[in-house]
Amino acid sequence: MIDGLFKRHIDPLWERMATPLVKAGMSPNQVTATGLALVTLSSALYLWHENPALFGLMLAFAFAFDALDGAVARRRDMCTKSGGYFDAMVDRYQELVVLAAIAAVNDLWALALIAFSGGVMTSYAKARTAIEIPISNEAWPDFFERLERIIFLCAMLLVAGGLSFAGLPAGTTIAVGLAVYAMLAHATSVQRIRRAVLLLRAADMAQKDESGPDGGVSTASSFPAGTQS
Repeated sequence: MIDGLFKRHIDPLWERMATPLVKAGMSPNQVTATGLALVTLSSALYLWHENPALFGLMLAFAFAFDALDGAVARRRDMCTKSGGYFDAMVDRYQELVVLAAIAAVNDLWALALIAFSGGVMTSYAKARTAIEIPISNEAWPDFFERLERIIFLCAMLLVAGGLSFAGLPAGTTIAVGLAVYAMLAHATSVQRIRRAVLLLRAADMAQKDESGPDGGVSTASSFPAGTQS
């Protein structure tokens, strides 16, 4: 939601922050790969030190670096479809690595799985719609998108670290936080599914009107009946 509604205000900030990377000659894909490496390193170190506040700070830096790939692409005029695909796939793996590390340290595998599936379903709800009809990538300002999920995870870890000094176990705070994360992620998935259904029904009606009363065969999907994912 933040990225969708305030994109024109946020993008110039990212582009200014990307200046050192542009001067260093880094490509967008190199920035994306470096972001994945930083997130993976931060997660691996969390398995060792088990300090949620430190993990939250390291993730904030790693994810901020990762967000600069799009800015580098715009600054260097290197926006490509393959680059966008690579970035999207890396985003999913980053979330998987972070939630797996949290699950391993706090023994919260079931909650982490539900939380991760909510993020994946949120992404898939839009991606699957794009197979059926052309859609705008910026016109889906939903409540708990990736940027909100990142901010939530970093804040949750920092709060867990702070409350641990007051005697509240960090694992309890993280468990509650993951439960809220999962609920919001799946609610956003449902929000996207509802929008997708409305768009697809409108496309079906438009196609029916164009084909006339005898045009009963739908060509909206290239998948044979019964094989859609």
